[in-house]
Amino acid sequence: MFVREATAGEMGAVGDLRLEAYRAQNLLAENPLYADTLRVLGADGQGEVLVAVEESRILGTIMVESWHPASEVARGGDEAEIRGLAVAPQAQGRGVGGTLVRAAVDRAVARGARQVVLSTRPAMTAAQRLYAAEGFTRMPDRDWSPVPGVSLLAFRRVLTG
Repeated sequence: MFVREATAGEMGAVGDLRLEAYRAQNLLAENPLYADTLRVLGADGQGEVLVAVEESRILGTIMVESWHPASEVARGGDEAEIRGLAVAPQAQGRGVGGTLVRAAVDRAVARGARQVVLSTRPAMTAAQRLYAAEGFTRMPDRDWSPVPGVSLLAFRRVLTG
């Protein structure tokens, strides 16, 4: 397995993979409209979409983007944000998620970020364990709710002292 930037021609497959992963965990029930966002996240070139690939099969994806005025969790130019981590259900438990998170952090470092931030749903306990294992800590002051009834927990990883 290796991680690389997704090509423009793969963005449809990336969107489909995200939807499959989120639906498998029933994560779209409270906010079905989020499916539209997941499908196109990063296709506008705002962030860098990475894919984990094995034998030309996309096993998972993640997006890293530098801070910009419409960032969800990032608050300044020294922060990068991770979004849209998804691993195909049949590839879960194989280290794909950790590999993608590490690759995204490496990209953030290359962009000059001093910390990486992200948000996740309370129900995404496996993702939270992964983030903790990768050095992320809770940042409750940035918890937020994109729509009524949906809460998001914020996490960060400091990259420099």
